[in-house]
Amino acid sequence: MGTVMAGKKSSDGVTRALRLSPRAGRGRPPKLEERRRAGEGALPLPEPIDMPPHPARSASEARHPLPACGERESGALYRLMAWLSPAYPVGAFSYSSGIEWAVEAGDIKDAATLRDWLAVMLAEGGGFCDAVLFAHAHRSAEAADGKAVQAVAEIAAAFAPTKERHLETTAQGNAFIEATRAAWPCAALDTLKEVWAGPVAYPVAVAAASAGHGIALGPALAAYLQAVAANWVSAGVRLVPLGQTDGQRVLAGLEPVIAGTAQRALAATLDDLGSSAFRADLASARHETQYTRLFRS
Repeated sequence: MGTVMAGKKSSDGVTRALRLSPRAGRGRPPKLEERRRAGEGALPLPEPIDMPPHPARSASEARHPLPACGERESGALYRLMAWLSPAYPVGAFSYSSGIEWAVEAGDIKDAATLRDWLAVMLAEGGGFCDAVLFAHAHRSAEAADGKAVQAVAEIAAAFAPTKERHLETTAQGNAFIEATRAAWPCAALDTLKEVWAGPVAYPVAVAAASAGHGIALGPALAAYLQAVAANWVSAGVRLVPLGQTDGQRVLAGLEPVIAGTAQRALAATLDDLGSSAFRADLASARHETQYTRLFRS
């Protein structure tokens, strides 16, 4: 047994260290040992002392109440994780954005070529266009500007470069709206359905829901792009095929591309929409007539 330390404050404010030998009275204070031998039993515990709250702290807490465990931030994170999870019922797993044709053509044959292909799609192709549409849809929904929401939704539905890309974005967008209105309803999604009767592109649907639930544009856009990239990587892992670890290396390598694309999109106008990923768009068009297919796009 080690030496027990106790602190005792003298009347002049100086703290003294008292050492109690573990051998004296078998480690018990002498008076307690004497009472124990006399049969008096253990001493009763002292009554708790009710201390008044510190006045300065109480006033500060009254003026600036803290949210319980970051309630707003945790709620936003929870919704983003749920909406962009592979388990969310939008059917994202059934689309490859033309990656299936690129694998058959030999453009994608390993982790390195998959990473390069997806980097171009994110920075210069459909990923960038989705990010710009997402940013403008979020701002319009946040401002409750029905005309602006309608304009973005119309442009997004018309901007898909191929038939299969149009199916991919609108099927997921419409499925997202139906599932989210049932589980997480908000006025922004109701407004979107009121002002636009056509098919809703996926980035517009997620952006409207995020704005309607008070989720900030920056993190919502980054989460959306990460989810899109993760779905593309998953398709590549199944098609090449690649190991799961290689897939995670590809996704990790795309992190700076996703961050850079999000920053560019936040500063872009709708006039900046455009793709220079011609080979990826061509892959999406040729996938439609591919003989053997596992994916819908």
